[in-house]
Amino acid sequence: MFITELTVNGFKNLKGIDIRPHEKINIFCGKNAQGKTNLIEAIWLCSGARSFRGTKDRRMIGDDEQVMDIGLKFQNSFREQEIRFKMAKPNIKEKTVTLNGVKLKAPSKLFGELNCVVFTPEDLELSKGSPENRRQFTDLSVSQIKNTYSAVTYKYDALIERRNLLLKSINYGRSKRSEMEMWDIQLAQMGAFISLHRYNYIKKLSAYAKMLYEEISGGREKLDISYYSTVYSSDMLDIAKDYTGLLKDRYFEVLKNNIEDDLRAGFTQKGVHRDDVICRINGNPVREDASQGQHRSVALIMKLSQAYILNEEIDDHPVILLDDVLSELDPSRQKFVISKIHDMQVFITCCDMNIPFDEKQHGKIFNIEAGQIKKK
Repeated sequence: MFITELTVNGFKNLKGIDIRPHEKINIFCGKNAQGKTNLIEAIWLCSGARSFRGTKDRRMIGDDEQVMDIGLKFQNSFREQEIRFKMAKPNIKEKTVTLNGVKLKAPSKLFGELNCVVFTPEDLELSKGSPENRRQFTDLSVSQIKNTYSAVTYKYDALIERRNLLLKSINYGRSKRSEMEMWDIQLAQMGAFISLHRYNYIKKLSAYAKMLYEEISGGREKLDISYYSTVYSSDMLDIAKDYTGLLKDRYFEVLKNNIEDDLRAGFTQKGVHRDDVICRINGNPVREDASQGQHRSVALIMKLSQAYILNEEIDDHPVILLDDVLSELDPSRQKFVISKIHDMQVFITCCDMNIPFDEKQHGKIFNIEAGQIKKK
């Protein structure tokens, strides 16, 4: 899979972008705050995912612009397709997203069409950051290969908020405990669904990560990645074939049995919203014991494994987006990353050209200044 055309106008500071990317490596080079990351973000939005920078809708259209328009053509194993993503002031909530001229209900309906994996400097904190970061990473990764998954996670999050409000209401005497069962039945089904998909995904991720980490460490270290559930044992998830039945019943039972603790705490203490992904090097937990270099290696391996799994699931290479990541790495890790994605289309942002790259053989360099592509 590779992008053949990209046009962007009015997205943040970008104006008049119209390029034909190379099938392999594309480098956006320029000083800070010129629009390099905005270009990567524009591509990412066309994958159906939310902004990796957390950009709100009202900030997507440039201050001096009325309309944002992103156009992208890409070639997969079967044919060329076209995505258009438009927004206009003042009705910024009314996004117009089309795939091959057909209007979609929401940007998320693009999931599974243009498949991308994005690496950001924040991702280098993946293994030592909060459990929420690792849950988000896992949920996005699963969503890319199962398009109904994200809708379930959104519904689950909304239900957890309602359940937590109900816990407080019960404590204040405004609601009855009997009202809890209606919410717990729904949460149990969705929580079992999410748990099983996360567990199976992390098993695949761990297999790739173990192989890649052995290579990057020169065989000196062994990486193990596992899913930690606050509801299930690993054995229970390992033998489960379906999220209904025993898994759903167990989830409901845990919620029911933990009600007294939840009432005292004022929130739901067990469930997929409290789970984590645990990384260990030679048996030692990475989050507590790893060096800065080990953390960076683990994070890179997790993202590379995400790309490999996506390739395996869709039987096509995803597009790789490296937003100012290579400049954060030492030369050996730079070469390792490039060597592992050499057969995929890659978009790289950087402030200088201190990266292993041969323009004549491998791709194109685009200089960006004040939101526009400048000729060299």
